Amino acid sequence: MIKKYLAIGGLSIFCIFNVFMESSLAIDLDEATRTVTLDSAGKTVVLTPEQVKRGKRLFNETCGACHVGGITKTNPNVGLDPEALKLATPARDNIAGLVDYLKNPTSYDGLESIAEVHPSIASADIYRRMRSLTDEDLYSIAGHIMLQPKVVTEKWGGGKIYY
Repeated sequence: MIKKYLAIGGLSIFCIFNVFMESSLAIDLDEATRTVTLDSAGKTVVLTPEQVKRGKRLFNETCGACHVGGITKTNPNVGLDPEALKLATPARDNIAGLVDYLKNPTSYDGLESIAEVHPSIASADIYRRMRSLTDEDLYSIAGHIMLQPKVVTEKWGGGKIYY
């Protein structure tokens, strides 16, 4: 009987600890860290802690299978690191550019649509996970991609030496 109460008490303490740790992860990022580039004109925006948490969750659910740690499993030469995003045509190193890409993906040089091979809103009939994503969801995912180089530094998009 005592073992049962100890087990329940230990489990309760573990759950309470996890709840407090989970809620503090996004809040720990200061405003300067949560400030990311909004558009190609250089405007910036501060992501809310809720957008940070939501973006991470949605990225892991929707994009994480192919883009673990900011790399691209299907094409390791092109990652989600800031340099690679900046060199794409059009540049994808801002939230607006990434949202546009998630709606209508194009090849790295921007010359042709790759909606048939990359999950997007345009190909939601093929990729089920994209069907329920709203513009706000896409914004949060793009915010997560823009935030990660500030949080995990060179590991984001760093390739197989890290992952």
